[in-house]
Amino acid sequence: MSIWIVDFGSQYTQLITRTMRELGFASEIMTLEDSLERLKTSKPSALVLSGGPQSVFEDTTDYSPFFSVSDLPILGVCYGMQILGQYFGGKVEKGIQGEYGPATVHGVDGFKIPGCPENHDVWMSHSDHVSLVPKDFKAILKSHNGLIAGIKHNSRSIMGLQFHPEVQHTVHGKDVLKYFLKDVAKLSQDWNGKAMLQGCLDEVSKVKGKKVLCAFSGGVDSLVAATLTHKVLGSDLYCFFVDNGLLRPQDLHHIQLLKEKTPLNIEIIDAKETFLSNLKGINDPEQKRKIIGRTFIDVFEVKVKQFADDHGIHFDYLLQGTLYPDVIESLSPHKKGGKSSTIKSHHNVGGLPERMKLQLLEPLRFLFKDEVRAMGADLGLEREWVWRHPFPGPGIGVRVLGAVDEKSVLKVQLSDQILFEELKNNRLYDSTWQAFTVLLPVKTVGVKGDGRVYEEVIALRLVNSQDGMTATVTEIPWSVLGKITTRICNEVSGVTRVVYDLTPKPPGTIEWE
Repeated sequence: MSIWIVDFGSQYTQLITRTMRELGFASEIMTLEDSLERLKTSKPSALVLSGGPQSVFEDTTDYSPFFSVSDLPILGVCYGMQILGQYFGGKVEKGIQGEYGPATVHGVDGFKIPGCPENHDVWMSHSDHVSLVPKDFKAILKSHNGLIAGIKHNSRSIMGLQFHPEVQHTVHGKDVLKYFLKDVAKLSQDWNGKAMLQGCLDEVSKVKGKKVLCAFSGGVDSLVAATLTHKVLGSDLYCFFVDNGLLRPQDLHHIQLLKEKTPLNIEIIDAKETFLSNLKGINDPEQKRKIIGRTFIDVFEVKVKQFADDHGIHFDYLLQGTLYPDVIESLSPHKKGGKSSTIKSHHNVGGLPERMKLQLLEPLRFLFKDEVRAMGADLGLEREWVWRHPFPGPGIGVRVLGAVDEKSVLKVQLSDQILFEELKNNRLYDSTWQAFTVLLPVKTVGVKGDGRVYEEVIALRLVNSQDGMTATVTEIPWSVLGKITTRICNEVSGVTRVVYDLTPKPPGTIEWE
């Protein structure tokens, strides 16, 4: 059994799952509709009602199926606590001003959570609040302004928190969640690397004896998925890597290295001319993404048909490195309904299963990126492979702003290689989550030698992030930025100026397109 986290649309719901897994407890996110349906035939080890943007005053849902199971441990977070307060007969007041951002909470009548000081900092994000504790509950925490910040049932394993223990701004959030899991819910740890790996291997074992095709990118997700699948299926796994002409020098080198050093059967498909021809004159970023996606499918379809004609092999499954954030994004969390079984297709393979009548194999679909990296290490993959920076499916196609042609792609390739080399030379590659260059659609005046030039601009983008949902700008020493800038201006023909993007996410996105 795992902990069910009912997602009411909070931007922090993923973090509840991540934190609980870090504490050693299996958990999964689902919609309200799915959880009520599944409760008819199964039972979780505990239930978490997440935060959300709605108000209990507009909520007509019947929550009795959750609360009628007397021995089911329940934690309500923010909106979830307000559901507890209203259902059990307390009073929820409509907020006028509310609490947003940092706050301080303290225990009531001597209540203390192990590991937490008497007063500890938390993160609030609510307007409505529980103003009167329900019968058979007691207030356990209050905020510095006197509002009830935590409630607990006197006899049942039910607890509510008005703040968000899952975010980093709640300094002792892990201690708070650990208190619920161990002291209130009385659960035993059941999540670790060994359990994760075995679960994924079991998933692959279900298709043993079938032919599996992998649209291989060489990134950590596809590499780990392919490695554990090969562990079960061996030669029944075939990896095709499409060279779309929008790759960096480091990507092609990486694929050659994997061909030499791993048992994976990787075949490279040279489709550079096809992609660049289809992208000619296209400026709109969304249109570029669609063209790259469609071309990928066309190239792949031709290759698979040719492979079948040459070898008589027909594939049954398509292996994808889909991760849990992809699954969660498909849930429609801001409204009731939506099915958790709907998986978001990867942009570079979207439509491929339908066109080729393949079933999906997604053994990593309940894992986060950091868990996949840990699994890669457990599988014996080299650290450099497991900790490679993310690279978008459309590649340099979305790092040339405006129309894509061979010359513009080369400018990004050369500048990106310089950035890569200098980060490696200065032992800074592992200090940033993602680093890349972008060719901007502007020209500026410069001086080279004794002459005036009017040439293009390269932007450097280096960010730190856990999962790509938010990102902060990486602080790189000026001396290193200066060396990168000098090399790009000297070694990349047609570039005279380099700028550094200081925008976090939000408000910016990580990629420029």
